[in-house]
Amino acid sequence: MDLRGRRRRLAVAVVLQLLCLASGNFVFKVRHKFAGRWSLGALRDHDAHRHGRMLSALDLPLGGNGRPTDAALYFTKIGIGTPSKEYHVQVDTGSDILWVNCAGCDRCPKKSDLGIKLALYDVKGSSTGKPVTCDQDFCTSTFNAPSSDCKVGMLCEYSVTYGDGSSTAGYFVRDYVHLDSVNGDLKTTPMNGSVAFGCGAKQSGELGTSSEAVDGILGFGQANSSMISQLASSRKVKKMFSHCLDGTNGGGIFAIGQVVQPKVQSTPLVQNEAHYNVIMKAIEVGGEVLQLETDIFDTGSRRGTIIDSGTTLAYLPDEVYNPLLAKVMARQPNLKTRTVENEFRCFAYSGNVDDGFPVVSFHFEGSVSLAVYPRDYLFQVNNEWCIGWQNSGLQSKDGKEITLLGDLVLSNKLVFYDLENQTIGWAEYNCEYTVPL
Repeated sequence: MDLRGRRRRLAVAVVLQLLCLASGNFVFKVRHKFAGRWSLGALRDHDAHRHGRMLSALDLPLGGNGRPTDAALYFTKIGIGTPSKEYHVQVDTGSDILWVNCAGCDRCPKKSDLGIKLALYDVKGSSTGKPVTCDQDFCTSTFNAPSSDCKVGMLCEYSVTYGDGSSTAGYFVRDYVHLDSVNGDLKTTPMNGSVAFGCGAKQSGELGTSSEAVDGILGFGQANSSMISQLASSRKVKKMFSHCLDGTNGGGIFAIGQVVQPKVQSTPLVQNEAHYNVIMKAIEVGGEVLQLETDIFDTGSRRGTIIDSGTTLAYLPDEVYNPLLAKVMARQPNLKTRTVENEFRCFAYSGNVDDGFPVVSFHFEGSVSLAVYPRDYLFQVNNEWCIGWQNSGLQSKDGKEITLLGDLVLSNKLVFYDLENQTIGWAEYNCEYTVPL
């Protein structure tokens, strides 16, 4: 069955009608990989694959948290090289490098089920492209130390293997990446920046299949190897980015750099974590605080709360999921639910869900709260409503104590990642965007 209620296309662009961006920001357009083709199984499988990647170790860590994924939800077009050539890349807040498939790649996909034409980057075909060698600063800083096997002139190589066995390998190159910039007169002009990125030489597993294939991944992680970190270090943009996902009508916005309006309330990021971790303090359901163990939200190995726009739903530890669901459903004690696809609790309901079910509010460090409305955590499938809250313990043994807040929680909000000040914030916002992709 198609999950019409979760279909969306994300337009990452200058949305002058919606928010005020500071001069010099980079902008671009983004589309949803599964637009119009969602199913409950696709939601579950997407998140399961992603969580396996997030929780697995890497063969060769990239700045400690280089975890590219083939399951990111959104992709965009960027220009690379001279002359500029367009590439479709996934946008992923859980990855730390930009990489694209390269000429001569072994087992790279040759076609995509997304209806896009795939392209291969060729460093020899760009007058500004050149390989990064293992003795250069970018390579030694990315891997935190020079390789013992490095000899002057050798390529700076990378290799990542994921929990499901898929892998990507290649070497770094440096070339110009072409984006649009917002000027003071609120118009866009082309701009470029020199960026070191991965040149994919070999893919395996799902990264080599045509299903949802794109040309590469654009990571927005915190490491110095990410594109946003490199652009910030060259003073092209501030080390900040934001997204706004329209969970009601589809569409949305994305911006790199400072957002002047709206004002967001922010909470500190947990230091030295591989993802965007925050400290949760409490959960309210319908204005009533859940009585939970005091250490349930402690941070640490395979614990804590992660904000991740690449995850569709929201995953809660068993000790949180059960009392939260009980409180949510207590508003409708006579409602009969059924299990769909062995996992989703669904029910028939003809009323307005915002009137019939409670608001769920998450409270974070710094007296910051995030409200999730019934229209966000309930989604419609045919003539039924299904519950988006999921039990972490049923998804992954390793991640059973992790709280993972995905699009279900983040939609209809402007989410602002301020990496310069190590905070993440949000504000209620109308994310509707009407310019066609």
